[in-house]
Order: sequence, then structure tokens, then C-alpha cells
Amino acid sequence: MFRPKLPDIPTLPTPTVTPQQTQAPAPSAGRPIAPFVGVGAAVVVVGIVLTALLTAVAVSAVSVAIAAVVLRSLVNGTHQR
Repeated sequence: MFRPKLPDIPTLPTPTVTPQQTQAPAPSAGRPIAPFVGVGAAVVVVGIVLTALLTAVAVSAVSVAIAAVVLRSLVNGTHQR
């Protein structure tokens, strides 16, 4: 009752394929570049991850230091009264 009715999919005529001549790839003059691109991308990703981890550690250290200063002032404030 609540199911949508999908339209019928029209069948497309199949085209005739003509055989094509294949050419051999031209020999490259130097070394392939693809492995170096993969290594470069990996280095960038590792750098981004390490930078994010270092930032997280720094933010955590600052927040712990602030919490320690606040707790110290609260404890010293109660002893001085």
C-alpha cells in the first residue's frame, strides 16, 4: 500500500562494436613517477597526523597546567583563611 511504484526500465538497443587497432605503448624515457607520488602523499599524511597529535598533546598540557594552578590557588586559599 505504501510502497512506491518504480517505473519500468526501458531496454536500450545494443550498439555494434567495431574492432579497433591497438597500439603498443610508447617506451618511457625515465623512471616511473607513480611510486614517488605515493611516497610523497604518505609523507604528507604522516606529517599531518603527527602535527595533529602534537597539537592535541600541547592543548592537553596547557589545560592540565591551568587546572593545577586553579586547584593550587583553591587549596592555598582555604589554608590561609
